[in-house]
Amino acid sequence: MNYSIEGLGLKLNTREDIAPYLDQIEPNITQLEEIHLCGNTIGVGAALALAEVLKRASAIRVADFADIFTGRLITEIPTALSALCDSLIDKENLVEVNLSDNAFGGRSVDPIVPFLSKNSSFQIFRLNNNGLGPAGGTVIANALRANAAVREAIPVEKRSSLRTVICGRNRLEDGSAPAWAEAFAAHRTLVEVRMPQNGIRMDGSVALAEGLARNAALELLDLQDNTLSQPGDQAFANALPSWPNLHTLNFSDCMLSEEGEVPQVIEALANGSNPQLRTLQLQNDNLENGAVAVLARAIGTHLKAVTRIEFQENDAEEDDPGIESLKENLIARGGKFLFSDEDEEEDEDEEDELLDAEEGEDVSTEFVDALGGRDDADEESDELADLLDKVTLSKS
Repeated sequence: MNYSIEGLGLKLNTREDIAPYLDQIEPNITQLEEIHLCGNTIGVGAALALAEVLKRASAIRVADFADIFTGRLITEIPTALSALCDSLIDKENLVEVNLSDNAFGGRSVDPIVPFLSKNSSFQIFRLNNNGLGPAGGTVIANALRANAAVREAIPVEKRSSLRTVICGRNRLEDGSAPAWAEAFAAHRTLVEVRMPQNGIRMDGSVALAEGLARNAALELLDLQDNTLSQPGDQAFANALPSWPNLHTLNFSDCMLSEEGEVPQVIEALANGSNPQLRTLQLQNDNLENGAVAVLARAIGTHLKAVTRIEFQENDAEEDDPGIESLKENLIARGGKFLFSDEDEEEDEDEEDELLDAEEGEDVSTEFVDALGGRDDADEESDELADLLDKVTLSKS
């Protein structure tokens, strides 16, 4: 069973406020597999009541607690967060936990630690846009490293693996990078890592490269809008061959090149470090014609699986023959080479058209009040019933 009140904008302060929604869950609590609370705001009383129910949800697989503390005082969040996270510690079927878009700050991360360090089942952890800072980021990373030790103690045939870590827009900076590197190296099972917009600079990127290199199954790496420069560039060039299954690499806005030289990561890719690579994002990296030439020479050999290259806002000349070669090769294999803002706008328009086609553009709905209208008192008295009608309750 899946349960969702996502996006209803509810303000659930007390046990009484959340009781009607918990009543929806109670009859099938042992069959509950997913709960989605994103886009509502939950106070201490409501969180404590919800946690009591979740403790009995033995089959829970997805706990989506993103964006549930908007407007809450910093003094409220730790108690509410502790109750919710503690209710998940013993869940053996848990696969995914999402705590993104909650403004914890570094002062409110401790309540997450018991869950992160003890639960050995979750495979996907989303902690995006939480204002952690270097200190808070270090606390989270250390808890994940402790989690690796817990999993190591479980027999291999019964052990689950941490596969996905998403921790972007958190101001992690260089201060927390060594702790993250140690956590990644301890798990060695990561398939997807996204850490964009964290203010990580050269020293931190070197540490991350060394830690991530221990994860041979890595398929997607997103470090957009951090700074690699020469030391980080070299460190990641050394790490690239460690990931034979890598299909998506995002180094946009990472200042790969300082004075127009060809980055080592591009040389490594062109020499065949990652034969499964399909998407390469290199926007705004100070790249010039030399980088284009290296990519163009390899596009039909070591980069023959690539179908998308994002190259906007670099310093290469548009009439460079390498640009035309890359465009022609990618178009021939059904892909794209994005070089200008116009290319990007065209790409976005195509995506919008595809989305419209999937959703259907001509769908219209008429709401008819067969009773001839309702007065204000009726509408107010039915407010809660209207909200409950929007609750999603489905069998998985």
